[in-house]
Amino acid sequence: MLLLRKPSAEAVRRYLTAQQRLDFTYAPIGATATTPPAGYVVDHTRIRLGEGAAVFTSARAALENWQQFDLGWLEAWFPDTPIKSGAVVAVLARAVGLWWLNACRIVYVVDEPGPITRFGFAYGTLPDHAGSGEERFLLEWNAADNSVHYDILAFSRPRRFLFRLGYPVLRRKQKRFGRESAAAMLLAVTKRTFMA
Repeated sequence: MLLLRKPSAEAVRRYLTAQQRLDFTYAPIGATATTPPAGYVVDHTRIRLGEGAAVFTSARAALENWQQFDLGWLEAWFPDTPIKSGAVVAVLARAVGLWWLNACRIVYVVDEPGPITRFGFAYGTLPDHAGSGEERFLLEWNAADNSVHYDILAFSRPRRFLFRLGYPVLRRKQKRFGRESAAAMLLAVTKRTFMA
């Protein structure tokens, strides 16, 4: 949804209520858990956040509060949206003087202990989204070397005519999101670990 000004919290709530009832805009639902499908552009960003339980715990808290979207030009509405399958969230972006409201639904949640402890989730696009596809946000704590990583995997393609025309701009924004989301998670972990 394209807007001339930033929407109110109530407007976003109404928007999410309407989107909640709608289906995903793509067929390979859950494909970020295995192999992204052909016919989509794939983006992958991975960053080392640090080492140990404190870093993993801090990163998990940041992910659960949608801090990977605290970018100034992009935010998740609402940051208290629970990380559970079926939850719907709006991603609000500002670009070229306009506001873009995009709806997504959480497809699956990962919460696995083991030699590599994992936590994260994937969400997929709903009809009122500029693109079509899925994005996974994953934390991994590897017991072998004690490292903690943040990993984003996405597949997408433009859905609306306007975005097909402006696809080069959209691609730059997607790549920027990967870089800045990784930096936001690193900052969140640093702050949380330092304050603990």
